This record gives sequence, C-alpha cells and structure tokens, in this order.
Amino acid sequence: MSRMRQAFWLTTALAGGSFPASAQAVTNTVTFNGTVTTNCTIAVVNGTGVMTTNGTLSNLSSKNAGGSPAKVTVTTTGGVRVSLDAVSAATAPVADTGPTTWTPVYSLSGAQSVAETGSSTLMTGSGTSNMDINLTGTKPSTDSFRGGNYSATVTVRCE
Repeated sequence: MSRMRQAFWLTTALAGGSFPASAQAVTNTVTFNGTVTTNCTIAVVNGTGVMTTNGTLSNLSSKNAGGSPAKVTVTTTGGVRVSLDAVSAATAPVADTGPTTWTPVYSLSGAQSVAETGSSTLMTGSGTSNMDINLTGTKPSTDSFRGGNYSATVTVRCE
C-alpha cells in the first residue's frame, strides 16, 4: 500500500470513519411498590361486665358501685378504627315494661390511650391496647328499673 493510501486510511480512521463512536449516556427509572395490610384482632379478656343500680334505680351501670366493665385487648398494625355498636340485644324482667336507653362507652390504655368515649377512634400506631367497656341503661325520670335479671350485648368493632 502506498504511503498516500496509508495516510488516507489513517486520516479517515482518526476522523471516526473506522473506529466505533463513543457511547451516549442513557438514564431511566425503576419503580418499587409495597403493601402493608392493616390488621386488627380483638381478644376477649373478660366478656361479662356486671351492672348495678344507683340509689334511685334510675340507672343500671357497670360504672356504679359494685359494677365492673367487660375487658378486651385490641392488637393492630395501625390505620384502623375501633368502635362499639349500639346494644344489639337487651333483656329485662317481664315487670319492666318501660323504655331503657342503653349507652356503651370504652376507654383504652397501652399502645394507645383514649379517655372514655362512645365514638369511633382511629388507631394510629401498632401494638396492643387494653379496652375497658362500660354499659349504662337509663330510665326516664318517671320510671325505674324493676327487680329481676337484665342483660345486654355490645359488639366491639375494629375496621
């Protein structure tokens, strides 16, 4: 090959004709997804509260002297609400024909503390909380509780 030809090929190669071009920088992104499932369990510690009357027999409550609350534990990952449903079943002696207003309330201690309330509570963190559930039955001012056995059922809800 003549010197002239060699010079031509060398010049062409140096100018990028025969050597590969340098790579261009390229970027892109990737996405990560995850799901944390909210979880809640209710364990009954003492499922039978005891209601007693006040001095005038106008209310029957687990908060009166000699009464005691029902107790459950609520364990959650957080992000759920706990609440009490209205009384779903109540029984009274045959002699008690007047109306009774039933009011369930609860308080929480442990992973989350809540003063006594009847409203729904958002559980913001994870852990176990102790729930004391009280129930009060109230008669109108012209009526009173009669002798006999009373019972009522309250549902604890976590959703």
